[in-house]
Amino acid sequence: MTQTPIPVSSSAGTARLAVSLVFLVNGAVLATWVSRIPVIKGALGLSNGQLGLALLGMAVGALIAFPITGFLTSRFGSRNVTLAAGALYCLTLPLLALVLSLPMLTLTLLAFGAFNGSMDVAMNAHGVEVEERSGRRLLSSLHGMWSLGGLLGAGLGVLAAHQELSPRTHLTAMAALLAVVLALAAPRLLASRPTRRSGDPVFSFPTLALLGFGLIAFCAFLSEGAMADWSAVYLRDTLGTSAAFAAVGYAAFSLTMTAGRFTGDALVTWLGPVRTVRFGGLLAGLGLGAALLLASPVFTLVGFACVGLGLAAIAPLVFSAAGRTPGVTSGTAIAAVATMGYTGFLAGPPLIGLIAEGVTMRVALGIVALLGLVIALLSGNVRRASLPGEETPAPEVELAR
Repeated sequence: MTQTPIPVSSSAGTARLAVSLVFLVNGAVLATWVSRIPVIKGALGLSNGQLGLALLGMAVGALIAFPITGFLTSRFGSRNVTLAAGALYCLTLPLLALVLSLPMLTLTLLAFGAFNGSMDVAMNAHGVEVEERSGRRLLSSLHGMWSLGGLLGAGLGVLAAHQELSPRTHLTAMAALLAVVLALAAPRLLASRPTRRSGDPVFSFPTLALLGFGLIAFCAFLSEGAMADWSAVYLRDTLGTSAAFAAVGYAAFSLTMTAGRFTGDALVTWLGPVRTVRFGGLLAGLGLGAALLLASPVFTLVGFACVGLGLAAIAPLVFSAAGRTPGVTSGTAIAAVATMGYTGFLAGPPLIGLIAEGVTMRVALGIVALLGLVIALLSGNVRRASLPGEETPAPEVELAR
């Protein structure tokens, strides 16, 4: 029996716009930094290995922040933690252009990564709250806004570099602009709802349900990391394309992922959570697998596009489902899944590189295709991820029995 959808209140509609801006700010801050990495690397005279060490600091900061933010969100509410982490995230951005040595850069990136990770968990938890208030899917489109923010930050970074704007001026101006956007969104977010009860543990091991969500996130994020670092390398070195053509490989993946995220909410509402994850995993796995077998540059672009489109709605859906896990606060649940997913994102590129070193890059990327099929097999874990008022499709009812 279908429940009556919860009407969208004006506060929920306003909060949706506000949290969308928060996601855009997060993506834009990160892309702004990424766009100026080459200039800062050159200014400090860093080798590739030294830069890699510094960037590792950012990853470590995020991993440390995830579980702490889960507790803080349950204690102080997702709105307050989102705004506090967002403000610190913006504040740290210009500091990256002021560092004078490798240790200073590493420590600053540690803080930058921690604030990014904290904001990531808290804003996803807030997105889940807005979903519940409105009774409509929106987390996928919020991740689409994050991607849009990334494109905005990267585009302005290219413009700043072309105009030979110094990183200090560029990063300071962007931090101020994005902080203003965050401040404008702040009053329109939902009021914070602390969810931690007296006696609740500060940290707890993930439940079986969260482990299922985390495994899907691990596979999806590992695949994203592999596409980001190795798609162009495969086209250039294995298939012998030009450097310009190779650069289109990741663009094909990114564009279909961004488009898929903006349509993902409607897709989940239509197909249901299980079939969305299953079909997405199959599209990514079979599309990339066929492209690798055909070994054609054009078909490879299609395969990369299939991976982007197939994975687009999966991470937002898993975060949304985790945030409504019974018996676990939203922030704690999302933090646990984010930790597993981010671990996959970090492990993916070096794992693919090691396999490629031992065999071939084509075989190594075949791991990503297999992970798509694993995601499809794990799709049953999200069978109870429907929102109130959503009709559960018949095939999913059968699966749940």
